[in-house]
Amino acid sequence: MNKTILKAEPGKQEVLITREFDAPRELVFKAYTDPELYVQWLGPREQKMTLEALEPQPGGVWRYYSIGPDGVKHCFHGVFHEVTAPERIIDTFEYDGLPEKGHVILETTRFEALPGSRTRILVQALYQSVADRDGMVQSGMEHGVVDSHERLEELLAKK
Repeated sequence: MNKTILKAEPGKQEVLITREFDAPRELVFKAYTDPELYVQWLGPREQKMTLEALEPQPGGVWRYYSIGPDGVKHCFHGVFHEVTAPERIIDTFEYDGLPEKGHVILETTRFEALPGSRTRILVQALYQSVADRDGMVQSGMEHGVVDSHERLEELLAKK
């Protein structure tokens, strides 16, 4: 089974995320940019996600919120800076749950074709400070990322 790997080295402002999928690069990229597919895999499975916008083009916005079993609403949003199919997406990411607003994360997601119609995604999330990065890691982001990737793998297996 494929495994999501998150690396958050002490003192660095970034989180690196790697995951391989048993699906062609074009399909994995589509799952990141097609609203109908996006809502089927993003977020922890115990939360209900509502997609408000997904405009995968330079200057386009994305916004969604999720509500967990505890009734807490988590809002996320950002702006696409580059969308190069099926190779790369560069966008910003903001989580409204951080104590201070305006803590923008710059995310670069690379889609790497592997032999056998497999794909590796490589995500670099660059934070404005180590404190911001540490706060996000402590917020439970790993659970959300890992669960999302497991859901994505399940979705890709059906396509």
